[in-house]
Amino acid sequence: MSFEDIRCPWGDTLKTCAITVCDLDGVVLYQNKRSIEVNGDVRDKSMIPCHSERSRQIINRLMTQGENNAYTIQKGDLRKLIYQTPWYESGEIAGLVEFSLEIPACPTMSVANLN
Repeated sequence: MSFEDIRCPWGDTLKTCAITVCDLDGVVLYQNKRSIEVNGDVRDKSMIPCHSERSRQIINRLMTQGENNAYTIQKGDLRKLIYQTPWYESGEIAGLVEFSLEIPACPTMSVANLN
C-alpha cells in the first residue's frame, strides 16, 4: 500500500490532532494536515531514523506484538496525549497509527473553585 491509497477526509478537519500512519517498514503512508504542520511532510519517507533506539524498540514491539502505547508529553505550555496502535489489513498488522492530541489547559482546581 502506498500513501496515495490512504484517504481520511475527516482527518484534515481535526485542528488539534495530528494523525500519522506508517507501514511495517516505518514508511509514512498518511499524514493529516496537523501532522504535516507539526512534523513536516514526511509521507513516503521512513520515520525510523528520527527516533531514538528506545523509541525504535517500542515501535517494533507495537508492530510485532500488536500492543498499544499511550503517554503524555509537555512541550512548552502545550501538553499532548500520544496514542500509538497497530492498524490491520486482512487481519494482519500492516503498520502503526499515531494520534497526537493537544490537551487543553485546565484551570487550577482548588477548594475555593468548588464552593
